[in-house]
Formats: sequence, structure tokens, C-alpha cells
Amino acid sequence: MSLTNRILIGMLGGILLGSLLNLIAHGSSSLDPDLRNLIQNGLVDGVFDVIGQIFVASLKLLVVPLVFVSLVCGSTSLGDSARMGPIAAKTLLFYLGTTAIAVSSALLIAVMIRPGSGVEAAGTAEFTPADPPPLKDVLINIFPDNPVQAMAEGEMLQIIVFALLFGYAISKAGDSGKRLGAFFSDLEAVIMKMVGVLMELAPIGVFALLARLFADMGLGAILDLAAYFLTVLGVLLIHGLITYSVLLKVLTGLPPQIMWRKMRSVWAFAFSTASSGATLPITMRTVEKKLGVHNSVAGFTVPLGATINMDGTAIMQGVATVFIAEVYGVDLSLGSYLTVILTATLASIGTAAVPGVGLITLAMVLNQAGLPVEGIALIIGVDRLLDMVRTAVNVTGDATASVLVSQSENQFDAGVYYDPRADHQADRARADGTAPAPGL
Repeated sequence: MSLTNRILIGMLGGILLGSLLNLIAHGSSSLDPDLRNLIQNGLVDGVFDVIGQIFVASLKLLVVPLVFVSLVCGSTSLGDSARMGPIAAKTLLFYLGTTAIAVSSALLIAVMIRPGSGVEAAGTAEFTPADPPPLKDVLINIFPDNPVQAMAEGEMLQIIVFALLFGYAISKAGDSGKRLGAFFSDLEAVIMKMVGVLMELAPIGVFALLARLFADMGLGAILDLAAYFLTVLGVLLIHGLITYSVLLKVLTGLPPQIMWRKMRSVWAFAFSTASSGATLPITMRTVEKKLGVHNSVAGFTVPLGATINMDGTAIMQGVATVFIAEVYGVDLSLGSYLTVILTATLASIGTAAVPGVGLITLAMVLNQAGLPVEGIALIIGVDRLLDMVRTAVNVTGDATASVLVSQSENQFDAGVYYDPRADHQADRARADGTAPAPGL
């Protein structure tokens, strides 16, 4: 059985077992208290939580070294061609453009469906968002004053800036730069091997993460806000499967179905971890080894996307704005909708490095639209489940941007993209320690 299928089985098994445990522990008042305590504390908060947290920590362990080394290698190879500027411009244009499309479509569909109709505001609901940082501080903090500290704290935008400068300097350093560049190339191969080793444990980690989540939440939380949940879910699926597919087909001529098939394992990781950052090593490996994107492009587009590409969050913000406006009986004008689109699009970059970015940007959007921030408390109950789908949409955008930019820069291997054996070749490379050349 392929690794992808094993991951999908682990994901489905975790959802089913977690839902069953939730039903047993919380759905029966006659259950023995000792048995309920064993299920909750021993199995859910014990075994499943330990395995899941270790798995996520292991993935995050690779994020900083992988991003730094891949960007150094990519910028080193592009240093003499002066193509990093156009690559960065195209990538940013794609991310901002698709974010604007995402929030616009979310607002349009939400206005048509009216998910807040009939829902009453809870008088005691309270939510206090963290204050967003000033724009001045955001711009200054992009540039590191201590790259070692930036790596220790996982400041991704600072790492990206330093890696680009370091790689460019290597490309201009003559023989010394060539020797150091060869070292980083070897180091990248070793790190990708580590990613492959962790992927062998993915079915277990995915199973534990989802079993714990659904054991705690169950499926009942969805029923309370079914209209809102299904609206956000529907727009996410439309954006992830249709919008990106149309862009890929129109701009490159490539069939999107091939990318869907090769992204299945990435989707499973994203859904299970609800973190683009934790999924980053898997996304980069898939983009390079299975979709044919050269690492000089993937090393920039994927880490940047994991940091600022927030299409899924923008969709949530659009639907949530309409939902909260209906619940509180506020009529939004056309100007308010345009303000929501602009705020959500720019906030995707402006608050990229802030923890809890989704709720912070939603609070900013609600303030700009003149809506009560306390309304966020109404949707928190189902936000964790939707966050998992949002992450899968975001990583799909990262992969699509990588393919589009790499093809426009002639850094794309169509043979790898079309080859149905690329998945198996990557799996064999993971098993025997070899690796096929990425792209070109």
C-alpha cells in the first residue's frame, strides 16, 4: 500500500475512532466514571495527545533548517541570473490576487445564503482579540538584526530575507562560494531524507491527532452552526478545487487533476496539523519531487506562502463578517464590503508573523466594517474544524503558485509533473536514501 493511502486511512480511522470515543464518553450518562476517566485522561489526553504532539514537534523541527537551506540553494543558483526579483514579484502578485478573489467570493456566496439568518446573539459572549502590531513595526521586523535569534524564534520572514541575502552572496563569492554552495546542496539532500523518514511515521501521527480532536469535540459542534459551517466549507472547496484549477489550466495549460492526485498526502498532513508551517516540509518535498518545480523556485514560493498565503483565512473572514452582521442586525453597505476585501487582503501580509493571526485579522476586519468584535465568540466552537480545511486550501495555493511561477521562469520539469510514477519514485528514494533530481 502506498504511503498516501496509509495516511488517508490513518486520517479516516482517527476521525471515526475519535467520534466514537466522544459518543461513548459524553453521550451516555450511565457510563462508569472510572471508564470515562480512563478514556479521557488515559487514552485521549494521554496516548493520543502525546503521540500527536511529538509528531507535530518533529515536523516543526525541520521547518527552519529546510527553509533556510532551500532558500540559500535557490538564491545561489539564481544569483547570476538576477531572476529573484521577478520571481518574488510574481509570487506576491499571485498570493495577493488569490486572497482578494477568496474574500470576494466568500462575501458574495454568504450574502446569497445568509448563514446568520435565525441565529440569535449570545448576550454573554465575550472575545478580546490581541492588538495588531503597527504597520511600521511589521515592516521593520521583516529585516533581522540577529539571524540566529530569528531562527531560534522561528521568525519566518526574517529567515527568508537573511537566506536570500546569504545565497546571493555565495553566488558572487567565486571559488569559496562554489565550495560553500556544494555544502548546502548536500545539506539539503540530508534534510529531505529526514523529511522522508518522518513521513513513514505519518499514518500514526495523523491518526493520533485526529482521534484526539474528534474525541474532544465530536461532530455535534457542527450541528449548532450548520449554516455557517457548511457555507465556509463550501467556499473553501470551491476556491481550493475550482479557482486554483482554473488559474493553473488557463495560465499554464497543465491539467489540474494531476496536481490533485499528487497533493493528497499534503492535504492529509495539512488537515491533521491545521498548520501550514508544520506541513511545509511535506509541501516542499511534493512540489519539487512530484510536481516538477525546481528548488530555486520552490525554496522561495513555498516558505513565503506558508507565511503570508491566507486564502482560507480570508474566506472565513468574508463569511464570518456577513454572518455576524446578520446576527447583530447590521446592514452592510457596498463600501463596507469593499473595505472588508481590502482589509482582509492586505492583512494577509501585514500580520503574517503574529500568533493567532486568523482571529487578529478577523477582529481588524470587523472593526473596519463597524461590527462588534464580540461576535467572534459565536464561531469559535467550529473554527478549529474549519481551520483544518483552511490549511489544506492554503497549501494548495502554495503548490499552485510554485507551479505557475516555475513554468513562467523555465524552472519547471513537465516530465515529472505528468509522470504518474513520480509518487512511487519519491517513495523509493525515501526508502533507499537516493533522490531524483528536482526539476529541470
